[in-house]
Amino acid sequence: MTAPERQLADLFVEMTNTHNPDLVDRFVAEDYLNHNDFVADGREANRQFWAAFFAGLPDVHVTMEDLIISGDRVVGRFVYRGTHTGDLLGIPASGKPVEMRSIDIWRVRDGMFVEHWDELNLMQMFQQIGALPSLGAPQARA
Repeated sequence: MTAPERQLADLFVEMTNTHNPDLVDRFVAEDYLNHNDFVADGREANRQFWAAFFAGLPDVHVTMEDLIISGDRVVGRFVYRGTHTGDLLGIPASGKPVEMRSIDIWRVRDGMFVEHWDELNLMQMFQQIGALPSLGAPQARA
């Protein structure tokens, strides 16, 4: 039998890989608190974010690399891969491939995710789509 917390993480992966933002109804609480500057609090804001994310990366696929469950916390490490063919976070389509990594921490209450924190490699993602210049490797000093 799968732990209920694992099922929530699996639903997140299913939602992302099927590009179905309505699946948030099954794992995100209505009063969800999101500690992410791109997403407001609440289930509806979460649904709207994912709909926009899927419009920007319509072929996105996520892989869950790690999952740790401890008490009321679920921690996952994810890799997203897709092609930037639509507006993404206000950045027009570049047609370029994107690989984004995240570490997500959720708090669980009553069988739903109720709070979320994440760390994203956004600088690298923005470099991949040409929104930021590549910094390159540091130069050796003589």
